[in-house]
This record gives sequence, structure tokens and C-alpha cells, in this order.
Amino acid sequence: MAATTVWQPRDDGLAEIFTLLEQQISPSSAVDKSQIWKQLEHFSQFPDFNNYLVFILVRAEGKPIGIRQAAGLLLKNNLKRVWISMAQENQKYIKSELLPCLGAVDRHIRTTVGTIISEVVNIEGVSGWLELLPALVSCLDSNDLNHMDGAMDALSKICEDIPQVLDSEVPGLAERPINIFLPRLYQFFQSPHASLRKLALGCVNQYVIIMPAALYNSMDKYLQGLFVLANDPVAEVRKLVCAAFVHLTEVLPSSIEPHLRNVMEYMLQVNKDPDEEVALEACEFWSAYCDAQLPTENLKEFLPRLIPVLLSNMAYADDDESLLDAEEDESQPDRDQDLKPRFHTSRLHGSEDFDDDDDDSFNVWNLRKCSAAAIDVLSNVFGDEILPALMPLIQAKLSASGDEAWKEREAAVLTLGAIAEGCFNGLYPLLSEANDKFPLIRSISCWTLSRFGKYLIQEIGNPKGYEQFEKVLMGLLRRLLDSNKRVQEAACSAFATVEEDAAEELVPHLEVILQHLMCAFGKYQRRNLRIVYDAIGTLADSVREELNKPAYLEILMPPLVAKWQQLSNSDKDLFPLLECFTSISQALGVGFAPFAQPVFQRCMDIIQLQLLAKVDPASAGAQYDREFIVCSLDLLSGLAEGLGSGIESLISPSNLRDLLLKCCMDEASDVRQSAFALMGDLARVYPAYLQPRMVEFLEIASQQLSANLIRENLSVANNACWAIGELAVKVRQEVSPIVTNVASSLGLILQHGEAVNKSLVENSAITLGRLAWIRPDLVAPHMEHFMKPWCLALSMVRDDIEKEDAFRGLCAVVKVNPSGGVSSLVFICKAIASWHEIRSEDVNNEVSQVLNGYKQLLGNSWAECLSALEPPVKERLARYV
Repeated sequence: MAATTVWQPRDDGLAEIFTLLEQQISPSSAVDKSQIWKQLEHFSQFPDFNNYLVFILVRAEGKPIGIRQAAGLLLKNNLKRVWISMAQENQKYIKSELLPCLGAVDRHIRTTVGTIISEVVNIEGVSGWLELLPALVSCLDSNDLNHMDGAMDALSKICEDIPQVLDSEVPGLAERPINIFLPRLYQFFQSPHASLRKLALGCVNQYVIIMPAALYNSMDKYLQGLFVLANDPVAEVRKLVCAAFVHLTEVLPSSIEPHLRNVMEYMLQVNKDPDEEVALEACEFWSAYCDAQLPTENLKEFLPRLIPVLLSNMAYADDDESLLDAEEDESQPDRDQDLKPRFHTSRLHGSEDFDDDDDDSFNVWNLRKCSAAAIDVLSNVFGDEILPALMPLIQAKLSASGDEAWKEREAAVLTLGAIAEGCFNGLYPLLSEANDKFPLIRSISCWTLSRFGKYLIQEIGNPKGYEQFEKVLMGLLRRLLDSNKRVQEAACSAFATVEEDAAEELVPHLEVILQHLMCAFGKYQRRNLRIVYDAIGTLADSVREELNKPAYLEILMPPLVAKWQQLSNSDKDLFPLLECFTSISQALGVGFAPFAQPVFQRCMDIIQLQLLAKVDPASAGAQYDREFIVCSLDLLSGLAEGLGSGIESLISPSNLRDLLLKCCMDEASDVRQSAFALMGDLARVYPAYLQPRMVEFLEIASQQLSANLIRENLSVANNACWAIGELAVKVRQEVSPIVTNVASSLGLILQHGEAVNKSLVENSAITLGRLAWIRPDLVAPHMEHFMKPWCLALSMVRDDIEKEDAFRGLCAVVKVNPSGGVSSLVFICKAIASWHEIRSEDVNNEVSQVLNGYKQLLGNSWAECLSALEPPVKERLARYV
């Protein structure tokens, strides 16, 4: 039998790829990187291209390390895409070349090999590469530093990316791989080489969360190793020790209970570590301890020593980036790069349970913030009991005079805000505004005042509480007019928080609030102006129609209208103003009528300009930016909601209907989301306007419900579903052509409710009910498929007119097809019992008829059905049967 020939590269191919890689990593700007990338992409069509890459990585000794590494990283990215479809002999060749290179002399080559090995294991597990585990074990046991380091690096990447792969049964192995590696990892805890200690501990730490039997059964060995490493000279190792104790406290607190005092002493000690990252990891322990509900008496004993450490760590570090530009005066104009990206949230109808990904890029977690969070948690656990240990320190820091002590004073004000929730009763008599010459003290005092606002509102009924609330309110309003930009920003954000908490309690103070806000509006630069818009919008949302008084509108509207006229249709500073007007129009209702015409026309002009810019930016004189369309559609929705049927005179002569239809078909999900929200709002107040293109609106809306419901489409489906329901109750039989398809889509959404979200489930249940009410004959034949999830969803809907409509539909389909509901009768009963009170007499009668109908239909089996229900459900059903 002939020996298998080993793959060999062609010299010309090798040279060509080598040259391309050399150019790719070249810092020279003369090289066209996109062209090189295209050529590499072209080469990747050849079946053995990845063999060349592994050859360059592993065997091109004497060549620059950077080029060999580039080959390895390109190989890793290629394998993600092509490994499964790759010829078996090429897979074998790549694997056979990688393993001997685990012990390469150059660390860059070793770590690149480890990355590729981890990628292959990620794709096919360890069972697809039987030679890997013995090779890793052999390297770990070799006593050769390069081999041990290479194997440990590969292992650490596998543990980090796919830890479960080592805690699984592998055909041909007597035990799980984790059982083979764990004893060796423990041994490396005592290695004289810091890199091996760090990698070994990092590997084991990855398993705390999933806690395999091998780790659980050797917990004493793990803890023993942690105590050995606790005072390691290398900061990264100490950081991993702290992380291990924090994870164990979160996942398996019982494991550290026998050693609790020692662990707490250690964490207290490293909370003062000169390395800030170690101290930060240690600081996480105190919150984890409280969350794990470990004995509070142990912690209480530590408070007199712990609190000073936390307070000390709450002072700004010298290199904290918050100190940059802290002194910037309001007279300095903002540059474009000073403006943080803003994110408009498209209008959504229903429960606000969509998880918006907060943009944390401006909010770096550090020791100062972690210490404040720990003090916050401790204050919630111990309440006013921590004040005797805390207040003397706070008082001493507050009274520290002189410029050099400003960070101490600032940390004291931060501490007061951090403990506001837990120690409100003991603290609120001490509240006062910090009027310090240092801007960061004035800005943190705004946050602290806002933290107390929520609790002061609860005390507003007594004179002392009202007086304190006024003090907080006036303190923040004064700070709005500070000359420092950072303080303005903090005051405005803090005031917006108080507005949300106080709501109607702000009404007696509206005039003075508006005077301060509009004064700030007149003096702020562009960046902080955005926050004023937000504060004005939040005020409108909080006090609603109370804002609709001539005296208030005279203060509020002229500056906003002047700014509105000053900005061009393609100026991005319009975005926050459009949002602000949306809130004002909803709050004022018909009171917004005097301002409605120019606002409406401006929105129309913006949408038309952007739709033109999308296809022909040159003739539009603007670059396309869909956020203009989204904000304008949302403002039109606000007008419809505020003006009600009064919007008729605005939209009748316009081409809004055609523009809206275009937006409903836009490829961008946020544009469609806002378009369907406006469609629903128009359906509520002026459905006749949609009439000429009703069939198209309904058809496009129904398509959204059968679309691929990935995250960005959920909100679109939610609004389209709501809009169909709103149209259905207004135009009745005209929705007939889409009823069967929509009911089928909604049934599927309800059946897979756990894969979507609360808002879409609720809207689906309501719209299905509205369609069933209008065309029970079309919905009833399919009711068995979705009756159970439909009833479960209706049980979660709050009592209102929409729920009444849905129950009209439920009762209608049951009357048409009573046998279709028998198998779900328990769920029908629970849905009916979810009502606190049915106010509509006709719905009350319909529900009663349905239950009595089933009682007659089932005869003796009715009692059996009732026995499956909880007593409170039976009690509520007794009202109807």
C-alpha cells in the first residue's frame, strides 16, 4: 500500500501569499489595503489556501513574526466560515501542523496557535480531535516552560470560550477531560512562573459559574490554592484570587462559610491594594456578600474598618477621565466632537418592556463607582445603623477646607447620595446644597439631591417634608444656571430624575421651574441644550394638561419656536427639539392647536426632504439620515394624540397618507416602527383619512406579523399589530380580507410568547380579540390552535377598554364554536377571573352567557372543571354563574 503523500506548498504560491500578508500589515499609507484584502479573498477560493496559511505560521522560521501571526489570525477567521465544508485531508494537515507548535520558542506564535486550536474545538468539540488532549497533557507534564505555557494558553482560551466542552463525556475517554486537567491546574498554582500561575487560576475560575462535579468535589483543594496565591507578588494573580472569592460568594456561598472570617479579612486588606484593578475586584465582594444573604452580624463587625476604606476609595483618582474639562466654562462653544452620539427611541405602543441596550461607552466602571455601589448596598442592609460609623467621617471630609482637600469634600457628598435610599430617615434633616468653588463638588451635589428627591416626595404630606422638597427643588433649579458646563449637565439630568419621581407634585412650582428651564435654554451651549430639551419634555410628560395655561405657555413656547425657526431642515440639532415638541403636544392636547400648523408642515417637509435625499442627495441638498424621518413621524403621532379629531384640518389637504405608506414599507425597522405607530394613532382619531388606501395599509401591516421576528422586528410587529386592532374597531367589516391571515400569525406569536416580549403578546391578544369580535365566523374555526395561549395572555392584560374589546371577541368565537373551547375551558375561566371588575354591562352579560352556556353543555362535568381551579378563581367566577 502506497504511503499517503504529505501536502507541500508550491514555492510561487507561498511567495505570493507571503507578499500579500507583508503588505497587509505594512503601516505604509501608500498600500491599498482594500485591494490586498480582495486578493486574499480571491485566494481563499482555493481548497488548500488555509494549508498555506498554517504553513507560514508554523514553518516560516526566520521570517518576520508579524507576518506569521497575520497568517495565523487570517487562518482562524477563515476556519470559522469554512471548517465544516473543508476536505478532511486539509483538516488533518492543519491539525497535525498546529500541535507540535504548542511549544514554539516565540510566545506570539504559541498564543496564535492556541487561538486557532480553541476555534477548532469550538467548531467540532474535543471528540473530533482525539490527538489534542494527549498533546496538551504531554506539554503540561513536560517541565519545559515553552511547552507548558503554550498548552496552558490554549487551555485557557478553551476554558474561557467553551468551558462546557471539557466537562462532557468524550467517546474513548474513561473520564471527562476536566477530571484530567483540574489536578494539573491546581499544581500550577504553585509554579515559580507567574504566567503559569495566572493562566491556571484563570482556567479554574471559568468553571465556578457552571460548577462541574470535579470542581465541587475538590473545593477544599481549590480554596487551599486560593489562600496560597492570596498574597502573590503579581497583581494580575491577586485580582484573579479576588474574582474567585466573589464568584464563589455569588454561586456557592456555602463553600466559603467555613472560612468566612479569613476571606473577609483578606478582602478588606486587598480593598486597599496599591493596584486599582485588584482593589476594584475586591470591592465587588461586599455587594456579592449582601446579595448572597450571608450572616449580616459578621459583616456588621467589619463595618468600622470597612467603611473608611470604601470612603477613601470614593475620592477621584488623579487619572480619572472625569477630571478632564471639569473646569470648562459655559462661554466656550462646544465642538462637534464634544457631542455624544444620541439615540432616539422610536415610538412604541404597549408595555415598555423592550430592553434598550444602554450605551455604557461613556460610563467606565471603576473603584470609585464600585465603592459607592458597595456603600449603597450596605446602607440598604443596615439602614441608619451604619451612620455612627459613617457620619463622623463624612462630617470631617465635608469640613475639610482648602483647595487641596476638594476631592475629600466631593467624596463625602457622593457618599451622602449613595446612602440616600438606605439611610433616608437619618439623613434628610441634614440635606443642603453644596455651594463649593470646585465644579465637580457642585455637580455631585446635584446627583445627591436627586437621590433624596424620591424619598422626600413620600414625606411631602408633612410640613417638614414639604419644606425639604422645596429646598431640593430650588437647589437644583439654582444649579441649572451654573456657569460651569459639567454642573449644568449634572443639574439638568438630576432635575429630570426629580421630575419623573415628583410628577404632579411639581404643579404648584411650574412657573418658577419654567423660568429656570427657559433661562438655561437661553444660555446653554449645544451639548447641554439637548439635556434641557429632555428636561422640558420630561416636565410635560409629568404634569400633562396642567401645562396648558396661558401664563406657562408664554414662558415656554416663544424661545422654543424661535429655535425651531432658526434651525434648517437638515440640522441634527432638530432631533431633540422634535422629541421635546412631541411631549409638549401630547401634554397640551388641543392647547397645542395654535402651534400645530407650522409644526405639522415642518414635519412633512423634513420627511419629503429625507425621502428625496435617500435616492438623490445632490438635488435634496442633504445627506439621508433616517432619524429625521423617525423623529418627524413620532411628532406627528404626538400631534394626533394631542389634537384628536382636531388634526383633520391639518392632514386632509396634505399628502401624508402617501408618505406614510412609503414609510410603512421602508427597509429600516425604526422607520417602519414609527410609521405603524402613526398609522394606529390616525386610525383612532381620523380613520376616514386612511380609507382611500386602507387595503394597502392593512396588507403591509399584516406582513409585519409573519416576518422574521428577530429583535429589531419585534417592535415593528408590535406597532403594526396594535394599528390593525385600532383600525379594526373603527372600520369594522373592511378588515375582513386580512382577518384569516392575521389571526393565524397572531396565533403563532401567542403560541411562542416566550420567544417575543410582553408588549407584543398583549397587543396580539387584544388585536386577535378585536378581529374575533368583528368576524367571529373567520376566527372561530381555528380557535383550538391558540385558545390556551390567548387566554393566558388576556389574563395578563390590565382592565381597560382594549381588554373589553378582546373579551367581546373571545365570547363571540365561543358562541360560534363552543366545542372548540372545551379543551381550554380552565384557561377561559382563568382569563375571565383576571378581571377586577367588568365595567361594560354588555361585556359582563356576554361573559355570563358563555360560562352558563358551558355549564349547561358540560352537565355533570362542569363541577369537575371547577375543581381544577384555585379558590380565588372560583370566587371571582361566582359573580357570573
